[in-house]
Amino acid sequence: MIKAVLFDLDGTFADTAPDLAAALNHARAARHLPPLPIDVLRPQASHGSRGLLKVGFDIEPEHPGYDTLRDIFLDYYANNICVQTQLFGDTAELIDTLEQRGIKWGIVTNKPHRFTVPLMQALGYAGRASCLVSGDTCAHAKPHPEPLLKACEIIGVSPAQCLYLGDDLRDMQAANASGMRGIIANYGYISRDASVENWKAHGSVDHPTELLGFIPL
Repeated sequence: MIKAVLFDLDGTFADTAPDLAAALNHARAARHLPPLPIDVLRPQASHGSRGLLKVGFDIEPEHPGYDTLRDIFLDYYANNICVQTQLFGDTAELIDTLEQRGIKWGIVTNKPHRFTVPLMQALGYAGRASCLVSGDTCAHAKPHPEPLLKACEIIGVSPAQCLYLGDDLRDMQAANASGMRGIIANYGYISRDASVENWKAHGSVDHPTELLGFIPL
């Protein structure tokens, strides 16, 4: 029996790409570079500042100017965290249905705590979630299973009683490593060249409410 559903945040629970792209383009403007289109940046939105800075500036963390650009990016994002961000599709309906059925739900993301909580508060769901596990909540982030296991501990259910919905390979790796059933959010930030058939997922959905098909009444 499924007693809880856990969600990745960026690219699964909420469409955060527009605000992340705005932060990246703000950093580019600070270096007198033109903005990049959202379609170029959206596939990297699940990979946080490192992935976006790689696309925006072709630099890695060891680059001497990396920290400065990251700070410009993150400071802007912190102050504009929920300007255009919104829930994906019928996620609100899915959450309402889960709550009506008495199924707990929570967030497990690699997004740092300083952004996870304010974003969930701005969306109006921080107080409704049974847990908010961020990328720095545990010693390890996904694809390590520790964050998912921590969520189970907080909620009070076993991994076998949970579904984890995510849009990245590391989400399915974490789910499998924790003994949880992983479901791919096909509507998320999945690159066109991703081999999702090799992600060893329990299933996939094209719309959030399709997840209910994996939860027997």
